[in-house]
Amino acid sequence: MALASALFVTACQTTDPEPSPYEQGVIVLNSGNFTDNNGTLSFVPRNSVTASTNIFQQANNRSLIGGMQGYTEIDGKGVILVDNSTAGQDKVEIVEVGTFKSLATLAAPDIENPRHVVQVAPNKAYISCWGATGDFSNFYPNPGYIAVVDLASRKVVKKITVSKGAERLVANGSEVLVGSDGGEKDLYVVDVTTDEVKQKITLGNNPRPIGLDANGQLWVYSANEMIRMNAQNKTVVNRMRVGNSTAKSPSHITFGPNRQNILFVYSFYDAADGYKQKGETYSFSINDTSIPATTPYINRLFSGLGVDPRDGTIYAGVTPSYKQSGFVLRFNPTTARLIDSVRVEIAPSGFYFR
Repeated sequence: MALASALFVTACQTTDPEPSPYEQGVIVLNSGNFTDNNGTLSFVPRNSVTASTNIFQQANNRSLIGGMQGYTEIDGKGVILVDNSTAGQDKVEIVEVGTFKSLATLAAPDIENPRHVVQVAPNKAYISCWGATGDFSNFYPNPGYIAVVDLASRKVVKKITVSKGAERLVANGSEVLVGSDGGEKDLYVVDVTTDEVKQKITLGNNPRPIGLDANGQLWVYSANEMIRMNAQNKTVVNRMRVGNSTAKSPSHITFGPNRQNILFVYSFYDAADGYKQKGETYSFSINDTSIPATTPYINRLFSGLGVDPRDGTIYAGVTPSYKQSGFVLRFNPTTARLIDSVRVEIAPSGFYFR
């Protein structure tokens, strides 16, 4: 009986699964130097100043071979957007969340110049794509499209034609808002239940949706204006010009902690100094009626911005050059003071918090 009891206890014991190496922390998207096709992903623990670098390579013994364009996680799978400088070499890598081990690769012609990815339903992703591009006389010869990806079968099941230079995507209930970078003036609204375009809203040059604020209002950037819209009926509530400079333009626009304010980098290329990019980072409240952009929130230029939803810590990418490692700086959201810095890889430009 004692032996039987011991065998029963042993049989009932279970071993805790090994923790995934990238379980809790921040995924850093390093875009790399585009012509070198050396984009990577780094992992930064919240309580450490040491990053794990090139984590896809570490997991799969091969590199991504392209620029790092986007990343998100959907139902246990990571979706990596890779934009290669050679036509026909773009792809999407689907990986196991937490380990980054490859599960599948989606390639051209299904995926051409991928730009942004969002989840729209369980195991279903939308990926905006420019399509095949041309030369500088006609860079967008084809309309853009949304690749509808079934992550269960790991296949592109449909392409939804949208505007030229299809760009940023924002999910809002049963809709996805689609921006552009091809000189188009319309914001597209796609019904995720039918995978069809249901509406086009004319706003101005290259409209890019930012997201929904704490009040449920939709924000869009277009032609040096921040546009606040009613998210339900899509009417414009307010338009605010960003600053008074004719040389500077906003980029890396993101919501601050609790979506009560919006952060952006305001920059220009200085012709008098070898066309070096210069600028500062600003913040404005979602309730403001103007955006003067005169007093910097952080008096530095960044190559990427992100806000940790856990505690509001601001993550900012610094790119000394496109041939050397960059840094991630962390700032206190209340005081905007520097907390610490972490060396990562070339051109840190985006963040995914997990």
